[in-house]
Amino acid sequence: MAFPEQRQFKVAVLLILAAAVVLCSLPADSQAQAQAGNPFAFTFSGLVRGTVSSAGVREFLGIPYAAAPLGNLRWRPPVPHAPWFQTLDATQFANHCPQTASPFGVASTTEDCLFLNVYTPGSNGGGGIEGPRPVMVWIHGGALVDGESNDYDPTAMVKDGVIVVTINYRLGILGFLAHPAFAAEKTDPDHDGDFAAGSAGDYGLMDQQLALRWVRDNIVFFGGDPLNVTIFGESAGGLSVFSQLASPSAANLFQKAIIESGAYNQTTQTLATAEAAGTTFATAAGCSSQTAACLRALPVSTLLANQNPAGYTPNIDGEFLPLSLGTALATGQFHHVPIIQGSNHDEWRLFTSLDFDLTIGPIGNNEVAYEAALASLVGPGAPFVAAEYPLASFPSADLAFATAGTDVVFACPAYGADLSMSQFVPLSTYEFNDENAPQDFLPPVTFPYGAAHASELQYLFNLPITVPRPPLNAQQLQLSSAMQHYWTNFAKSGTPNGAGLPAWPQFNPLQGNFQSLIPPSPVQETTFATNHKCAFWAALLAAQ
Repeated sequence: MAFPEQRQFKVAVLLILAAAVVLCSLPADSQAQAQAGNPFAFTFSGLVRGTVSSAGVREFLGIPYAAAPLGNLRWRPPVPHAPWFQTLDATQFANHCPQTASPFGVASTTEDCLFLNVYTPGSNGGGGIEGPRPVMVWIHGGALVDGESNDYDPTAMVKDGVIVVTINYRLGILGFLAHPAFAAEKTDPDHDGDFAAGSAGDYGLMDQQLALRWVRDNIVFFGGDPLNVTIFGESAGGLSVFSQLASPSAANLFQKAIIESGAYNQTTQTLATAEAAGTTFATAAGCSSQTAACLRALPVSTLLANQNPAGYTPNIDGEFLPLSLGTALATGQFHHVPIIQGSNHDEWRLFTSLDFDLTIGPIGNNEVAYEAALASLVGPGAPFVAAEYPLASFPSADLAFATAGTDVVFACPAYGADLSMSQFVPLSTYEFNDENAPQDFLPPVTFPYGAAHASELQYLFNLPITVPRPPLNAQQLQLSSAMQHYWTNFAKSGTPNGAGLPAWPQFNPLQGNFQSLIPPSPVQETTFATNHKCAFWAALLAAQ
């Protein structure tokens, strides 16, 4: 194990070499452009030319980290991108991965989509950091079926002295189809031993991991520290962070992890279940022959028309993901790095609006309609849930249903993961609690959205305006600044704490403490498990 001084010396030497390589690689015209404000960086695939934002952040956009997963590369592990010999124009975002239009992503049918974006502090630095900078790699959410890297502008965090990388990865059926025809292609590991060919469907997760390898190999040329990488993600991005924690082949690719609202699927589906769904999909899409050749010949439009619009989840393939996530966490069989994990107080209000108000209308305010809605969520346990969350205690059936959904899908699974992980790693836990957070994605409905799923994102990133929403007020901006500093402090040192911020103690399972991210200033609370009725849910789920 290297001492910190040895590690810093190694990274410093790499930085000096990187600077020398870039200077020697620049043609005369490129040197002139660099002096004019167009930053350049070397990568092991070739030279890239970026741009500088109005806020002074250096941006290198649309860098390919993998070969286009087209033709015979569809539903195979990703392959590193081939070198280029002309300077790559990295001043514009590149394609994002195939998906249908939704509030959470822009439609695309382009499979050539495995690109990433690098944001670095300007030449004057930021955050008072000297030398190689901490790196944060963002994995976007969207149920593993929607979303794109270019929606997340990390300017505020970058100006605090970190480098942020945002990535695309294969989504939906193209990223997560498990099928016996692909498993039958299993061979020896590929050229560098990273992934086994003939995998069982976790291709989107493999893309993320190849992007992390790109960061490990290239980020030094951007001034980043390849030995101080934090992965972070929200929703499906948070689930992806959990998956990378549990994937043996992700060893040493990151040193810290932040999980936002990602604990909703701790029981990872089996390969048999995933392949059965894949066989059903193949038949529906026109490949009753169940051959890999037929599937790879299908047009993207056919794939999107037949995929599951509700989203996808990883599966246990025995190699990339050898264990269910809950089992991996409970037994300590995950990468032992410092972790931040949290959820939002009103997660399920977003899904209640999507499933009811914005499609079929509000849930009827009567016991029959309420229990029917609960049955769609918890099955035969609906009468017990209706008794624990009595309709008379809430302003509407929608809010009663959303409260139960928040607790069973997000809050209590997150708390269970906290109890498991805290046995093995330093853990900081939070709940985002701004009940007046603007809604970023959906129009108004019959109930307030509160601190709904994904509502914390606007406090960390500049997001595109997709629906009318008010700007953050003064108290919310104060919370936003605190959250950004918590996140970047954690990337720098492994703890969210820092000067001028409310103290955030580590999670103690005996106290059940968490940081309540509430405007204007976060506070510690110890009532999370009680507020979300986690003892009730543990008993109910154990009985089913």
